Amino acid sequence: MSSLSRELVFLILQFLDEEKFKETVHKLEQESGFYFNMKYFEDEVQNGNWEEVERYLSGFTKVDDNRYSMKIFFEIRKQKYLEALDRHDRSKAVDILVKDLKVFASFNEDLFKEITQLLTLENFRENEQLSKYGDTKSARSIMLVELKKLIEANPLFREKLQFPNLRNSRLRTLINQSLNWQHQLCKNPRPNPDIKTLFVDHSCGQPNGARAPSPANNPLFGGAVPKPGGFPPLGAHVVGPFQPAPGPVPTPLAGWMSSPPGGTHPSVSGGPIALGAPPMPAILKHPRTPPANLSVDFPPADSEHSSKRVRPLGISDEVNLPFPVHASHSQSFNTPDDLPKTVARTLNQRSSPMSMDFHPVQQTLLLVGTNVGDIELWEVGLRERLVHKNFKVWDLSACSMPLQTALVKDPGVSVNRVIWSPDGSLFGVAYSRHLVQVFSYHGNDDARHHLEIDAHVGGVNDLAFSLPNKQLCVITCGDDKLIKVWDASSGAKLHTFEGHEHPVYSVCPHHKENIQFIFSTALDGKIKAWLYDNQGSRVDYDAPGRWCTTMAYSTDGTRLFSCGTSKDGESHIVEWNESEGAVKRTYQGFRKRSLGVVQFDTMKNRYLAAGDDFSIKFWNMDNTQLLTSIDADGGLPASPRIRFNKDGSLLAVSANENGIKILANADGLRMLRTFENPTFDARSEAVKPVVNLVSAPTTERLSSAAITSVNVESRNLTDLKPRMPEETSDKSKIWKLTEINEPSHVRSLKLPENQRVTKISRLIYTNSGTAILALASNAIHLLWKWQRTNRSSGKATASVAPQLWQPSSGNLMTNDTADSNPEEAVHCFALSKNDSYVMSASGGKISLFNMMTFKTMTTFMPPPPAATFLAFHPQDNNIIAIGMDDSSIQIYNVRVDEVKCKLKGHSKRITGLAFSHVLSVLVSSGADAQICIWNCDGWEKQQCRTLQLPPGKSISAQSETRVQFHQDQIHFLVVHETQLAIYEASKLECVNQWTSPEPYVPISHATFSCDSQLIYACFLDSSICVFAGVHLRLRCRISPTAYLPSSPSSNVHPLVIAAHPHEPNQFALGLSDGSVQVIEPLESEGKWGEPPPVENGSSTITIPSSNPFSWSRFDFRSTAPVIQIEKPSSSLG
Repeated sequence: MSSLSRELVFLILQFLDEEKFKETVHKLEQESGFYFNMKYFEDEVQNGNWEEVERYLSGFTKVDDNRYSMKIFFEIRKQKYLEALDRHDRSKAVDILVKDLKVFASFNEDLFKEITQLLTLENFRENEQLSKYGDTKSARSIMLVELKKLIEANPLFREKLQFPNLRNSRLRTLINQSLNWQHQLCKNPRPNPDIKTLFVDHSCGQPNGARAPSPANNPLFGGAVPKPGGFPPLGAHVVGPFQPAPGPVPTPLAGWMSSPPGGTHPSVSGGPIALGAPPMPAILKHPRTPPANLSVDFPPADSEHSSKRVRPLGISDEVNLPFPVHASHSQSFNTPDDLPKTVARTLNQRSSPMSMDFHPVQQTLLLVGTNVGDIELWEVGLRERLVHKNFKVWDLSACSMPLQTALVKDPGVSVNRVIWSPDGSLFGVAYSRHLVQVFSYHGNDDARHHLEIDAHVGGVNDLAFSLPNKQLCVITCGDDKLIKVWDASSGAKLHTFEGHEHPVYSVCPHHKENIQFIFSTALDGKIKAWLYDNQGSRVDYDAPGRWCTTMAYSTDGTRLFSCGTSKDGESHIVEWNESEGAVKRTYQGFRKRSLGVVQFDTMKNRYLAAGDDFSIKFWNMDNTQLLTSIDADGGLPASPRIRFNKDGSLLAVSANENGIKILANADGLRMLRTFENPTFDARSEAVKPVVNLVSAPTTERLSSAAITSVNVESRNLTDLKPRMPEETSDKSKIWKLTEINEPSHVRSLKLPENQRVTKISRLIYTNSGTAILALASNAIHLLWKWQRTNRSSGKATASVAPQLWQPSSGNLMTNDTADSNPEEAVHCFALSKNDSYVMSASGGKISLFNMMTFKTMTTFMPPPPAATFLAFHPQDNNIIAIGMDDSSIQIYNVRVDEVKCKLKGHSKRITGLAFSHVLSVLVSSGADAQICIWNCDGWEKQQCRTLQLPPGKSISAQSETRVQFHQDQIHFLVVHETQLAIYEASKLECVNQWTSPEPYVPISHATFSCDSQLIYACFLDSSICVFAGVHLRLRCRISPTAYLPSSPSSNVHPLVIAAHPHEPNQFALGLSDGSVQVIEPLESEGKWGEPPPVENGSSTITIPSSNPFSWSRFDFRSTAPVIQIEKPSSSLG
């Protein structure tokens, strides 16, 4: 259906709703599949109209479309089953079990058996997992929270949850305009035409010479034509899905807030919100996306604020906001010197930062919460990660049954907010699933469990500390529309505030003289204020934007600000007149349509800052015009998260690729320089936090340990210094290469085999880290999945054997081979970032497979030429770079099924492609040993360079050159059979190189570890080498005898190697005999050897030689190490 036809359906839906044809409206929604009415769906679920619920859903998805759809239908049918059991209607329950739930048995047989066993119980609540099941109404409400999250995360519902912002009676208006135009074309127009039908064109019957009336002042069909730019409401009779547009901000605000302040209070609003939906690292890329669709006055369909367009082929992923095509966002204004604008540090996280907060006393300590539930504490002066804690429920038995059930089904959790207590002795973490955890901090890396609270049903959206009556409290808000106050010592609940009609988005506690109160904002834009007396809200007014709003006070507590973003991307920062409840100032300078939810912070009592348009924007509090904008040297997301330290000398800014940039002013730079003196221990000089809790019998002054090393793995490449952690070790100690020769010295697991496979051509872990996908030389795909059990977390590991998985249909993912011998073809594949789809080719057409059902969704691009390499564009999964065997690269748009551009620069087939979204470039490599850089904006070739091969080596017809970007997205690894090399992409310069020594053994494949700190390389003699990151220093060698059978065939060797996406020390091998092995170091070791020491001068290192294939002497003064062959018994020097 064309775009205009689609829009006509929306106009008809609006008209039918205005005319109150309710059943017809929902029938058209379901049959067209253009708009999913969440409000109607909620009502039907709450009413238990299960047949209508599934019928309505069927217009948008089927059970087996994807994992989200499957889970949606499962939750609905499970609830229907439990309700039948609760009514003791056994026959109905058996009918539901056989007809509705049986379909899920093939995906989780154990769960189906457990559900079946409920029939044997007199009361299903005797089952431990269902012991807290309440009544039907509450159970439906809890289920709805999960259903809405699943629907919002489901790619098949993208843009179907949004109804366009239409003017009132838009269809009538178009008819008016048409009739007026027809009337103006009349030969003899009458002044007051009588319109009796729409079935034929209008014409005036009698001549009178009068001119036709203007469409603006004489409407012919039902009311005035709205003026341009106006968005009038649809009228009082309009209820349900088509909500009126936001109105002006009302003015009343309670007068009790007008008294002058008696002291200061930290700024406490505005952390990120994340959905508790299935893991999708998508969910993860919407900054503070609300947890539910509360109304549908959404942005128009071409908006990129909340999602990409729906792809016809179903290729979708979490939203990746486009990197700007211009080089800089910096304004031409003179930036005030006291603004932190110099990038002083770059920190590399393991996952994407969602919330940050500086310590209130030690102002270089930065607390970070991430999209996978991790907590990290950084000493930014030293670039050192002090604390890293993965999400873990401390006491699962104390958690509510809905939380236990949700975590068992899907353990994915995001951090919504991290914040320090006022004295820095505690920090709190709010998660996207029910929980709040409070840690006590005792200096250095000592963070201890203090409190765990099952605080809210659904997500905990914000968290703050306050001191009412000098008692330290934790304030939380959540999806269940409640604000709660907890004792920070015991965890006892002190207050519950009810009154919001939508999920509460943020809280902001404050005080005026002796009056303590809390501001709260909800996702309908309502702002309320509460005293600590359980007497209800004292204030009820609307924030500009009426959606995601946070509030904060200036440092001295005298001025109140709010920042909000509406559903259509309009952002607002305003200052409030507290005594009148009116907006005092509205600050200008936001992007017209922000590409995300804007976050802000206040600096001292002078500046406001917000992350918008790939930059940080600053305002003077007394001037509504934008002061300046800084892009922090580029690499920022569309709406970066920001946080000042207490004195405003440092500003933490989230960056692309899990990075954090620390910006500093002159004072901040001086403070950070004190850490660069190796004799100065900044942490030992800093003021230590004091644990001063009600439950603590004494006040403890905390000590700090001396710094002994710097964590280089947490640094960006630009931050690497010549001094390494190993320098602090004993210089007299002789370093030796770690060699692993025995099976007992390594953990290896051979995955279950498929007898039809002769060799593995391509290998990759899924992005979730729970499965391995292989493409065999006979064009068949193999998928191994690790199951979540009591012994295993479900992540890939060498300790637990996975299942060679296949759907119940028996489908195989088999590539088209174009009637050629697949064993001789070049095989390639690429996996979507949400693990839902794989695009693959084996000499024939390119195939797109559904990873859950193994169904072939489509095929395209028949040879010749044949595809030899595939890569998804990082910002849009509909754009694919396809390397061809005729040496060309085709930029293909899956959505419209057309080649956008054809790139020519190589002379032989393409063997490698890699995108950098930071530099907005594509790097290509070919069998011609050439590397080319292409600009992703216009697809022009920027540079091209040929690999320098060792003397005596020539380019063979079968040799491949692979490329892979480092985590910093600036450097990339080049893999050739003769060498490994690290290149800097912007200049295409080789910064490090390692060449295979004599006797020459070709490299078959190599890859970065997930954190880019290691490089795994496999060789045709079956040995495996582990190198230290970009320096290419050999730190470990694994002999074939350690992982292959005791009498291995001489021709069995690894062809491909893949690194685990979350575990830096795990990798997998695809072998020439068709087997796959997962390899990890021993748990007692935890890593692959020790990196060799590095000195500023010359350094030579002895490596024991146990076989002819050895590298025994390196000179680190050259980027291309000098390789010398020594006898096995050589020594240093």
